[in-house]
Amino acid sequence: MALLPRPSRTGWRTAVLGASATALVVGGAAAPSAAQTAPAPAPACAAPSTVLTVEESRLGQPLVPGGEPASRQFLRAAGFDGLVEDFSSRLCAATTLEEAQDLVRSSGQGLWDTAVARAQGRLQSGTIDRYDDRPLYWARTSMSAALRSLDAAYLESPLQRQGLLHLLDRTSRGISSVTWSPEEPDATRVVISGFDTYSLDASLRNSNPSGASALQLDGRTVQTPQGPVTVEAVVLPVNYTDFDQGVVEDAFGPVLATGENRTDMIMTISQTGRGRMDVEQWAANARGGSPDNNRNQQFGPVSRPSHWPQPYDSPEWIETTLPYEAMIAAGTGPWPVQLNDGICEWPAGTWPEPTALRCGDDPTPGSRAGSGPGGSYLSNESMYRSNRLRIGMQAWDVPGGHLHVSALEYPGDPSVLTDPAFEADRQAVVDQTVALVTAAGAAVRGSRPDATS
Repeated sequence: MALLPRPSRTGWRTAVLGASATALVVGGAAAPSAAQTAPAPAPACAAPSTVLTVEESRLGQPLVPGGEPASRQFLRAAGFDGLVEDFSSRLCAATTLEEAQDLVRSSGQGLWDTAVARAQGRLQSGTIDRYDDRPLYWARTSMSAALRSLDAAYLESPLQRQGLLHLLDRTSRGISSVTWSPEEPDATRVVISGFDTYSLDASLRNSNPSGASALQLDGRTVQTPQGPVTVEAVVLPVNYTDFDQGVVEDAFGPVLATGENRTDMIMTISQTGRGRMDVEQWAANARGGSPDNNRNQQFGPVSRPSHWPQPYDSPEWIETTLPYEAMIAAGTGPWPVQLNDGICEWPAGTWPEPTALRCGDDPTPGSRAGSGPGGSYLSNESMYRSNRLRIGMQAWDVPGGHLHVSALEYPGDPSVLTDPAFEADRQAVVDQTVALVTAAGAAVRGSRPDATS
């Protein structure tokens, strides 16, 4: 199987500006303590006492007490410091809402395109491994902090700032640029999603191999014995609020609609425990996992976005339709691949009695979901939302489901961003993820009447 390069996209940056890193933490931001943070000077156009999000407040935190903020280290190591500094200075220079909007759109898309080009080896930038997903996260977070703190007369309503933040988020996650190559009009189309890094209160070094896999695959065409398979990718936030506002549906809805932009398969991807690759059999209509990147935690059924079609009653369970047999049979490594079953439920008529909760292999008729085989966190929810939407849009012919990939092992020294063993481990997980996406796409391709043998 051969990977072909993505055709050029308008707006791609071909070089990264050289400049010192800028960590954008302004007065009034929530922060752990003065001893743990080392905020850089705020941008000249920052409003005093801006309250940043929890995610943005981590920009000033070091890996170890007394050290340089981790965000600056990641940005400099990837050569993304200039992108952030350029965005901040140009944002301060904007004089109208239209100028700011154009800047946010081009800079968000430029960040995504640069991260993809660097990950795929078309752009040589910085010293850190090209498989590293963390610089994209910290660059986006730095840019959102600059935008949240912007003091500009043309911002007459908080809704305008929120609109700019929304635009930055969608463009810098690849959500605004899912397009199919005209050079492979007959290719089987696959859309995948990965996730941002998370559990950052435990360690700012955390990487997410699902997000790294998305960067490796975005826009790539894979030549398989069954024919060409083209992949588009996005990276989702680890944030309940963004999920409530429809980020998953915004990512997958346009390619599930009938028309020329329709996909042939969707697959959400996230990180699980160490040493396993799980195709999840079920998605549960339940949330209640760990706190998200803003330290929020939610319990109950999965919310319904107002702007995308949904089944009239949200199903308690959605079963995978991915070609998991082909994924298992593909013989990828180093980790074993399995169809992961095992759910927890309240049997029909027993909700909400705590003692009635039971766990088994598969749901029983009329039960209420407690958790799926992949839990009840945002990974389960990404599968549930994307496939509930698939059902709501009657995209019956589009397979969909979720792949959980192995967690990583980090360097023993907590002050070190990376080392060769960690990089080799992440590359092995990412390469196997790429192989599994390829195997699934090839199986879908092979099921077409016009597939080559």
